[in-house]
Amino acid sequence: MQALTDGLIQLQARLKHSFADVTLLQRALTHRSFSADHNERLEFLGDAVLNLAVAHLLFTQLSDLPEGDLSRVRANLVKQETLHQLALGLDVASVLRLGEGEMRSGGQKRPSILADTLEALIGAVYLDAGYLAAQNLVQVLFENVEINPQMQAAEKDPKTELQELLQGRKLQLPQYSVVATSGAAHRQIFDVACDIPELSLSQHGSGPSRRAGEQAAAAAMLEILKIKAR
Repeated sequence: MQALTDGLIQLQARLKHSFADVTLLQRALTHRSFSADHNERLEFLGDAVLNLAVAHLLFTQLSDLPEGDLSRVRANLVKQETLHQLALGLDVASVLRLGEGEMRSGGQKRPSILADTLEALIGAVYLDAGYLAAQNLVQVLFENVEINPQMQAAEKDPKTELQELLQGRKLQLPQYSVVATSGAAHRQIFDVACDIPELSLSQHGSGPSRRAGEQAAAAAMLEILKIKAR
């Protein structure tokens, strides 16, 4: 078993989870600028686990809220700004593994990197100990976050708007995938595809993070759907 630094021991205490497989923890904290063994696959997994765990949390706590409003509240809780603040509370920045270029450009403070790393940590806990452990982590993360129906009044982001539009038409949710990345490791641009197989539609968007690329692709898809609806 690999030895843990004091920083990783303290992070585990804040997460309230001790890793059986320490390599998962280390990978979750590794940006692609540092190593080829980075956290993007864990981030992909953690994003799905986070959405399920938050959906369960809202289903329990907001029992009278309809589906569309639950989706909007969830979007508020899983957006980059919220995850960035949660990552700051965990002091994830102090144990991030970044390449020299990313360090010099302030990567430890970049909201997209911290939010993505938090998702990677959730994915790592899921692989290390299963869904219940990951769900428990999500509950720990959001225990001091105010969750109320008024959050539904927040402006909808493109991904949420697209999801609600498709649900209203009884269609499957869109599929997002990173099709290309370009630029230096510390200034990458993510080209993301948004696909709706049932409608044989595909649109692309790009941004400085996977999440930003997904939002751009969703916005492009919304424009196409609005044109077709005229």
